[in-house]
Amino acid sequence: MGSAEAPPPPLRVGLAGAGPWARTMHARMLAAGPETVLTAVWARRSEAARETAAPYGAAVAASFDELLDRSEAIAFAVPPAVQADLAVRAARAGKPVLLEKPLGADLASARRVAEAVAEHGVVSQLVLTKRYHPATRAFLRQAQGAEVSGARSCYLHGGFLGGEFATPWRLAQGALYDLGPHLLDLLDLAVGPIAAIRSTGDSTRWIELTCEHADGAVSQASLSGAVRLSRARTRIELYGPGEEIVYDTAELDHEECWPVLRREFAQAVRTGVASPIDAARGLRLQELLDMAASCHTP
Repeated sequence: MGSAEAPPPPLRVGLAGAGPWARTMHARMLAAGPETVLTAVWARRSEAARETAAPYGAAVAASFDELLDRSEAIAFAVPPAVQADLAVRAARAGKPVLLEKPLGADLASARRVAEAVAEHGVVSQLVLTKRYHPATRAFLRQAQGAEVSGARSCYLHGGFLGGEFATPWRLAQGALYDLGPHLLDLLDLAVGPIAAIRSTGDSTRWIELTCEHADGAVSQASLSGAVRLSRARTRIELYGPGEEIVYDTAELDHEECWPVLRREFAQAVRTGVASPIDAARGLRLQELLDMAASCHTP
C-alpha cells in the first residue's frame, strides 16, 4: 500500500510591521499554521518588533534586508506609504507578498507595487479580510447573474474615536482609504464594474459615495470610522426586478476569515498561482479610491 503524500513544510513568512494590526492579527494568524510559520518580524521600532515576535518564538530582524533573507514570503502590516516602498523591494528580491489595503498612499505608488509584482513574477495576495469569509463568497455567488438596478451599502464603526487602532494614517486618511476598499471591492463584483464615483462629506467623519456601474446600475456607500456603535456594521442590499439580496456581517464570526486567507496564500506561493485577490485587484481598488477622491464635494 502506498503512503499518503506528506504535506509541504510550512511557508516561512516574515512580517514587516509591529503595530496593533500586526500584533493582534497578522502575527497570530501566520504563527497559527499549519500552512505557515512566522519566522521573523521587522519594524522601525525594534522594541515593538520584539514584543510582536516573542509570543511565537520568531526572530527579530535588524533590517528589512535581513527579513528578506530569513523568509520565503513577506507579509505587510505597515502604513500604505511604507508598504508601497517595501513591497517593491520584496518583489525585486523575488519574495511573494501578502499585502494590506490600500496598496499605497496614492495611485502612483500603488501602480509601482503592481508593476513590480508583475515584472518579477511573484505571487501576491491582499488582506481583504471579508473576501475570505464563506458568507461573503456565498453572497457574491448569489449576486452573479442577478439583475441589479441599485444598491445601498454601509461600513461603519467607531475605531477612529480612540484606542490603539486609531493610528495616524487612519486618522489622516479617514474612512475612504481604510474602509472604502472593502465596500468598493464588493460593489464592483456584486453589482458590476464601477465606471464612475462621486463622493461627498468628510472622510474623517462621514463620507458618502455614489457609484455608477458600467451596466447603468447605481449604488451608494456610506463610510465612517467615527460613529459610536455597539459593534461594527457592514451591510449591502441589492435591488432589482428579482428578490432583494442582502449581505450583513452582524452575525458573522470574522475569525473564520483568517484560516482561509492563510491556507490560500500558502497554496498560491507553493503552486505559483495567485488568487484573483492579488496586487492587480489592489490596483483596481486604488483606481476607484482615486476616482472617489478626485470627484469629491466637501
